Amino acid sequence: MLRVSFDQVHRIMHKSVAFGLSQRTDSEQYYYLSIDEKAVKKGHKYVSILSCEQTGIVIEVVSGRDKQSTETLCKSLTDNQREQVKTICTDMWKPFIWGAENYFPEAKNCHDNFHLVGYLNKAVDKVRRREVKHFEALKHTKYVFLKDKSNFTEKQRLKFESISKTNYATSRAWQIKENFRDIQFRQDRAEAISMYHLWRQDALNAQIKEITEVVETFDRHLMGIINAIETGASNARAERLNGSIQELKTIGRGYRKTENFRIAILFFHGKLKLFPQQIQ
Repeated sequence: MLRVSFDQVHRIMHKSVAFGLSQRTDSEQYYYLSIDEKAVKKGHKYVSILSCEQTGIVIEVVSGRDKQSTETLCKSLTDNQREQVKTICTDMWKPFIWGAENYFPEAKNCHDNFHLVGYLNKAVDKVRRREVKHFEALKHTKYVFLKDKSNFTEKQRLKFESISKTNYATSRAWQIKENFRDIQFRQDRAEAISMYHLWRQDALNAQIKEITEVVETFDRHLMGIINAIETGASNARAERLNGSIQELKTIGRGYRKTENFRIAILFFHGKLKLFPQQIQ
């Protein structure tokens, strides 16, 4: 309609984002951060995103998700800004944990409930796929066990109720996952440790190898999990942000260049001052 080419639009966006980033100052404080990843396209091409869990501001986006990328992401904040951070949420990806520990030593690194339940969901589905070979009733039940009960259709509810009364390992694995979801986040640290260990013992007692593997993974990242249970810190806003970023990908019909994807994310979600005339 405006007879503006794709390249012209992107030049405007690039210049606007560069200007907006130049207006950010050391006085802007962020107390609750999240580091997450987003696939640029199918395959193994990612960007890593540093955002503020409290405000939803995207602070920086970098190409890749390795140690070097994480270092660049963390260095987008000044020493003073990093010292003010209280919690930083990551998944269990090693470079992200390394970045949190090395650049935010005063903050508590937390592994939030969303990612932890995701590990358990995958374990439940592995158990189901193993058992479905022997039990006809488990056929076509993948989403019955992955879906929240409150969102069941009537058909799914009846199917789930009939299966949940059995002694299938799938049913027991699902209950262990639900027990973890029921742990109350944001509580006294001693209580957080106690609740986790009660859940852990119950999970191991089930003697389901897929669940045991998840417990072993959780044990290797115990402090991050306890920190999350204690503080209640989560990547909830970052996950909602992920949905908005996915819309950018859809509307833009994908991005061949990672830098263009970065600029689009910062343009729409960086809450930058993009208009020079607004600056006094």
